[in-house]
Amino acid sequence: MNDPEVEHSEIMSSPDPTPGRPVVALLAMAVLATACGSAAADLMNARSGGEATTQVSGVGAFSQPAPNLSADELKRFERGNDLFTVNWVETGLEPIDTDGLGPLHNASSCSGCHLRDGRGDPSGDEPGLLFRLGVLEDSGMQPEPTYGDQLQDRSLPGVPAEGTVRRMYVEEPGTYDDGTPYTLRRPVYEFEDLAYGSLSVDVLVSPRLATPVFGAGLLEAIPEDSITAGADPEDTDGDGISGRANYVVDMTTGELILGRFGWKAGVPTVEQQIARAFREDIGITNPLLGDEACTGPQVTCAALAGSGSPEIEPGAFDDVVLYSSTLAAPARRNLDSPAVEQGARLFLDLECHLCHEPRQTTGSHPIGALSNQVIYPFTDLLLHDMGAGLADGQPDGLATGSEWRTPPLWGLGLNQAVNGHTFFLHDGRARTLEEAILWHGGEAEQSAQEFRRLDADQRAALIEFLGSL
Repeated sequence: MNDPEVEHSEIMSSPDPTPGRPVVALLAMAVLATACGSAAADLMNARSGGEATTQVSGVGAFSQPAPNLSADELKRFERGNDLFTVNWVETGLEPIDTDGLGPLHNASSCSGCHLRDGRGDPSGDEPGLLFRLGVLEDSGMQPEPTYGDQLQDRSLPGVPAEGTVRRMYVEEPGTYDDGTPYTLRRPVYEFEDLAYGSLSVDVLVSPRLATPVFGAGLLEAIPEDSITAGADPEDTDGDGISGRANYVVDMTTGELILGRFGWKAGVPTVEQQIARAFREDIGITNPLLGDEACTGPQVTCAALAGSGSPEIEPGAFDDVVLYSSTLAAPARRNLDSPAVEQGARLFLDLECHLCHEPRQTTGSHPIGALSNQVIYPFTDLLLHDMGAGLADGQPDGLATGSEWRTPPLWGLGLNQAVNGHTFFLHDGRARTLEEAILWHGGEAEQSAQEFRRLDADQRAALIEFLGSL
C-alpha cells in the first residue's frame, strides 16, 4: 500500500511465523523465559499486532492492511489509502474532490511526511521534520502570534511562505568504557526568510519528526486504565521511573481526555490526529477543524481561505481515519538468532522495558479487528522526563518541556528498508540506534550509562535485538 510497487499479494505469500518458526527459536524463547522470568517471553513474540500483524518485511512493511479486516473495511482501507497518498491541489483545479490545498502548508499529501506510512526523513527535501511554535502564557501554551502553531514553509502562488529553517549540527564526542569513541550531534536551528515579521522573543520551538502511522488503532484500543495503571508520578516504588499520563483537551467535547499520540501524547485519538494533520500540515479543512490556520497578520492567506465548509468530506475523512487505524504492525524477524536472544537479556538488564513496556492488550474498539488483541508495541504510552539534553522547553497538555511519550519500538528494525534512513528521536538528531540510546537522560540516564559500560559485542547484540522489532 501507499506505493504503486507494493501489492497486497505480498501478505498472502508470506507464512505465519508462529507455526513455521524454527525449533531453535522456540527453544531460545523458552531458555530466555526460564532465565529471566515471564517478562522475557514478551520480548520474543513474533506477532507484534496480534491478529493485526503483517508478515511483509520489505519496502511495504508499514503499509499493509490488518489481515483480519472485513471485506467492507478493506474497501474503505483502499479508499483511505488513495486519499492518504494523493497530492491535494489548489481550490478550483481538477479533480474537485481533492482540491483545497491550504494557502500555507508543509506538504501536499499525508504521505509527503509519512512516506510509505513510516518515519520522516530530516535530511531530505520532503517535509519530514516540522517545527511547532508557541508562547507560554499564564493560561498555558498559546500559538505564536504571527506564525501560529507551526511554521509552514510552503504556499500557493501569490501567498508568501512563512519562512525556512536552516539546520546545523554541533558534534559532541564521547567514549565508551572500553575505549571505543563515538560522536553525537546536537542540532542548532536558524529561522530565515520570515515573511511576516520576526518571531516573538518568547517563542518556544519544538522540532517534530513525522512518526510511523501503522499500529495507531491498536494503541487507541488499549484501555485507559491499563495505561494509567503503569503511571508512578511520585516514583513510589523507588525505581527511578516516574511515568505520567498526559491529559489534553478533546476538541469534540472540550473535556480533558487521555493523550496517546504525538511526541508528547498531546493528541487523544487517531481521528483528532488526522484532523490536525490535515489542517496544519496540508491546509485542508475537515469535519473537526473547519477553519484554515491563518493568523491575523497573514491577510493574503485569509483572503484565499475556504468558506469554512470541509474541504475533505466527512465520508472521505472517515475513510482516512479507518486507513490510519488499521495499518498492520509488522511481525518480528530473526528470533532464532543467538545475538537477538542475548540482546533481549541486555534489554532487560538495562531496564529498558520499564518504559518500553513490551506487551499490551487491547480492549473493545469500534473496529472489531482491533479489539481484544495481545500486542507488543514496546511502549507504556506515558510521559517520561528525558533530561535537559533532549528537552525542547515546550509544554504540551500536562507534559513539561523535558517530558516525552515513550515511542513505540515496533517496526524499528525496518526503518532502513521502508524509509531508507536510520534517523531517530523527536528531531532526527540520532543517526543510529546507538546514538538514540546515548541521548537518553533523565529517567533513562542510568540505562544509557549502563549501555556505555557494555563491551562491543554486547552493544552489537542489543542493537541486533532492536533490529528484530
